Amino acid sequence: MISQWRQWGIALVGALASVGSTADYRQHPEARAFVSELSREHGFEASRLERWLGEAKRQDTILEAIARPAERTRTWAEYRPIFLQPLRVTRGIAFWREHRDALARAERELGVPPEIVLAIIGVETNYGRTTGSHRVIDALSTLAFDYPPRAPFFRKELAQYFILMREQEQNPLDFKGSYAGAMGYGQFMPSSYRHYAIDFDGDGFADIWNNPTDAIGSVANYFAEHGWQRGAPVALRARASDDLARGDASDWNRIHPPELTVADWAERGLTPIFPLPAELPANALALAGDFGEEFWLAFHNFYVITRYNRSHLYALAVEQLSKEIKTAMETEQ
Repeated sequence: MISQWRQWGIALVGALASVGSTADYRQHPEARAFVSELSREHGFEASRLERWLGEAKRQDTILEAIARPAERTRTWAEYRPIFLQPLRVTRGIAFWREHRDALARAERELGVPPEIVLAIIGVETNYGRTTGSHRVIDALSTLAFDYPPRAPFFRKELAQYFILMREQEQNPLDFKGSYAGAMGYGQFMPSSYRHYAIDFDGDGFADIWNNPTDAIGSVANYFAEHGWQRGAPVALRARASDDLARGDASDWNRIHPPELTVADWAERGLTPIFPLPAELPANALALAGDFGEEFWLAFHNFYVITRYNRSHLYALAVEQLSKEIKTAMETEQ
């Protein structure tokens, strides 16, 4: 069933289809208010903002993409093969070799292991191969002013984009990203860029679009700032007893900091396949795998991955891809 806001979006696309992609956002009522707000609160020259908005082009393909009904929820068996592919592992190893020094420094200074950084970049953009083809200013302007269901969010991101371009002394017309305005190797939204992107090579610009070193440092910094625990586990398969007490259904596959412990889950009949400290906090996952139901225990670092994308399937794909890359790398050494 299509949600109400997606129905609104689809109707909106149809209503605007005849307008074309050359709307001048300087004349949009919401844009005029946006310019006034940024000028007042952040000291921008109104004429400069108006000039940039005058260059922004509304993209109907973006409105169509964001209004498209969400795909049905995939099972783990369906989701896993999207990212757990031999080629993605091979490319991850190649990326590791090419950027070994930056990855090692990220682990040393920020505590995030290379395989986790690689898995994020591999899942997000296939190691920089699919970073998006839309100008960021076009994507964010289109969604900020012509997509009412989420316009407030995207206006905030557009404001953050202009601020970060000023901070980094860059031209906001120059950069490309996804249809939602996510940018670079790690697909940072502008607000995430301003909070977590770092200039990891010291050249004065945190270039997550074209500089793998900055991208590596920025992804690692994102995880460090969200509480990544150095050397701690992410997730581990678990065995379920015949009398597994499932308890409240809301206890499973939840996106929240772990509250129960390994010992608590053991009392319910779920034990890790390898020994772990009984007091270690853990959430439990019950997933439809290739050979039936799979059980996992997911720890604090798993929750940190969900700060990047609020999906337990995404987080597990990152964890599994990271292990495959690390194992393959160690095998070749």
